Amino acid sequence: MTSAPIPLFSYGTLQLENVQLSQFGARLDGEPDAVIGYRRTEIEITDPGTVALSGTNIHFILIETGDPLDQVEGTLFHISAEQLDAADEYEVGDYQRVEVKLRSGRSAWAYVKAQETGI
Repeated sequence: MTSAPIPLFSYGTLQLENVQLSQFGARLDGEPDAVIGYRRTEIEITDPGTVALSGTNIHFILIETGDPLDQVEGTLFHISAEQLDAADEYEVGDYQRVEVKLRSGRSAWAYVKAQETGI
């Protein structure tokens, strides 16, 4: 029994073919969409494996604004639970996976700036 595809929104390096082949073992098909209530900024990645795979130490990251006029274009993929686990492994500690609302009206997982816990 196969589980239902899991929606994952990407606005950065998970859209790159070499990252997909390395993390998921295949090139993903997706469709354009946009996340609402977030803006995109840059972050410096220091993890050598992630930098080597993506080809850059500067990655994008989403910061929640709550303003529906703030929208970030990207790609909506439908992936398996195993592929979602692989995406979790790829993303460094600066990111956390949260459910976001897309311009299309759908919801999806996306990696955004991790919140400070204060613990």
